[in-house]
Amino acid sequence: MFQRRAIIPTPRRAALAGLFALPLLAAAPAPDPVSPQRLSDDVKVLASDAFGGRAPGTPGEAKTIAWLVEQFKAAGLQPGGPGGSWTQPVPLIRTQLGSGTIAANGAAWTQGREVYLSTVRPVDRATIAKAPLVFVGYGVSAPEQGWDDFKGVDLKGKVAVFLVNDPDFEAKPGEDAAGRFGDRRMTYYGRWTYKFEEAGRRGAIGALIVHDTPGAGYGWATVTAPGGENYDVAQPRNPRVLLQGWIKGAAATKLFAAAGQDLAALRAAARRRDFRPVALKGDGFSADLPVSVVRAESRNVLAKVPGRSRPDEVVMYGAHWDAYGEGAPDAQGRRIRPGANDDALGTAGVLAIARAAAARRDFARTQVFALWTGEERGLLGSETYAADPVYPAAKTVANLTLDILQTAGPARDVMLVGAGQNALEDRLATAAKAQGRVVMPEALPERGLFYRADHFSLARRGVPTLLLMAISGAPDLVNGGRAAGQAWLDGYMRCYHQTCDAWSADWKLEGAAADVDLIRRIGFDLANGRDWPEWRAGSEFRAVRDQTAGERR
Repeated sequence: MFQRRAIIPTPRRAALAGLFALPLLAAAPAPDPVSPQRLSDDVKVLASDAFGGRAPGTPGEAKTIAWLVEQFKAAGLQPGGPGGSWTQPVPLIRTQLGSGTIAANGAAWTQGREVYLSTVRPVDRATIAKAPLVFVGYGVSAPEQGWDDFKGVDLKGKVAVFLVNDPDFEAKPGEDAAGRFGDRRMTYYGRWTYKFEEAGRRGAIGALIVHDTPGAGYGWATVTAPGGENYDVAQPRNPRVLLQGWIKGAAATKLFAAAGQDLAALRAAARRRDFRPVALKGDGFSADLPVSVVRAESRNVLAKVPGRSRPDEVVMYGAHWDAYGEGAPDAQGRRIRPGANDDALGTAGVLAIARAAAARRDFARTQVFALWTGEERGLLGSETYAADPVYPAAKTVANLTLDILQTAGPARDVMLVGAGQNALEDRLATAAKAQGRVVMPEALPERGLFYRADHFSLARRGVPTLLLMAISGAPDLVNGGRAAGQAWLDGYMRCYHQTCDAWSADWKLEGAAADVDLIRRIGFDLANGRDWPEWRAGSEFRAVRDQTAGERR
C-alpha cells in the first residue's frame, strides 16, 4: 500500500553530484533515426481543429482515441489494455462554473481577475456563506521534517489560504526552513494538488492559493486558462473542498491588509517552525456560483509489443494525449487550445518508438505504450492506471515519459528533471554521449516539474521513471546557444496552455527527434536486458520499490 508521507522528497545534493561522476554504461546499438517529418505530420493531425483541443469527454476525445488506435494497429502492435482491449476506462466528472457572485471580507471579486475558482464536486451550485478565512502559511504537514503549519487548527467549514511552493523557496540562510524542502527545488508539499488535498482532508470547505509567478512557475494566464472548468475521477478516494483556486497576488495583499495583516510579514513568519495559522478577520469568504456537471468515461490508450522470453517484465513509455479543448476566444477569436507541443508532440514521440519496436519484435521484455487521458486535469488517467495497473508495478522495469519537447532545432544538451532520483539517469548520460550531447540538471527546479507529469503516478508506486520535459530549462542550441534556447523557452511559455500552442510548419524538430531517440535507446536497451534500475538511496520512492524486491528475483 502506498503511504502518502513516503512521496515527499528531501535534498539530493550528494546524489546529484554523483550522477555525473559515475562511469557510463555501454551504449546500445544505434537504431534508425527518428524522423522529424513524421513527428511533425502526426502533431499536425492531433493539433488540428478537427480534434477540437482533445479535451476528455468531448467529441475531440473520440476522434483522438480512434486515430491513436488506428496508428498502433497499422504499426502491428497488440492491444495492451485490460482484457485484450486497446483502452482502459477512466470514469470522470467534468464541472464548469457559471457566472455568479464572489466576495472576500466584503469586497467583490471577479472570476479570472482577482480570483480563479473551480470545483471538482458534482453539485448543482457551489455556495459558501461568510466562511472564515484562515491563513495556513505553506500548509505543510511533514512529521519527518518536524514541520507542521496547521498546529491543530480546526478548518471544518472554513476556507484555507495557502502560499504557493515550499517553506524554503524564499528562505534566507539561518531561517528554520532553509534547506529543509530541497531549497529551490519544489517538493510535493509545494504543489497545488497537495495543498488542495490537505485542505480537503482537514475538512475545509474551500482552499485558495496566493499566486506569484516565481513560486508557481507560471503566470496568471496559465492559472485562468481552464476558464472555470475542472475534472476529477468519478469516485475520488479522498474528500474534496467545495471550491478551490487561486488569489492574484495584488488582491491577496489587499485582502490581508483589510484584515489587519501584512502579507509580506506573514510570508516571513511562515518560514519558521513555530508559525501558527492566522485567522483573517472580517466577513469571510462568500460565493454563489452555478455548476454544470457532465459525467463521462474517458480512456487511456494502451498498446504493446510482447516480450519473447520474459513477457511479464514490462518497459513502459508514456505521454498524454489530452489538451484543454475549447475556451474563451483570444484576441484573434480562436477558441481551440490545440496542445500541439503539450503533448501532441510527446504523443508523436511515443508513436515513433512504438513503430520502431513493432518493426523489430526481437525483445526479451514486453514494451507497453501508454497514452494517458486527464493529465492536464491532475494526472487523472495515469493515476487511474497506477491505482489499478494492467501490468503490476513490481514487474514494471521503468516508465519513460515524454511531455513537451523543444521545437527550435538540435541542442548540445538534454535537461534532466528531478536529478538524483534513480539509475535511469546514468543510461540517459550514456545515450546522450552517443549523440555527442551532455546531460544538464533542470535549470528551474522551483517549477516542481517532477511532480507535474504522468510518470509521477508510477513513481509513487515505486516504478523507476525518467521524464524529458523541455520547459525545465533553456536548451543550448547548436544554432544560437543558450541565449537562443532561452528565447525559444520564453516564447513557448507565453503559449503554454493557450490557443497559440499550435502546430507550425516552421518548427525545427531535429532536437525533439534526438530526445525521442534518447528514450528509444534507453527503452530498447532495457527491453533486451536483465537488470532492474534502482532508486538512489536518498530517493523518497526507494522504500516503496524495496517492498516488492522479492518479486524481481
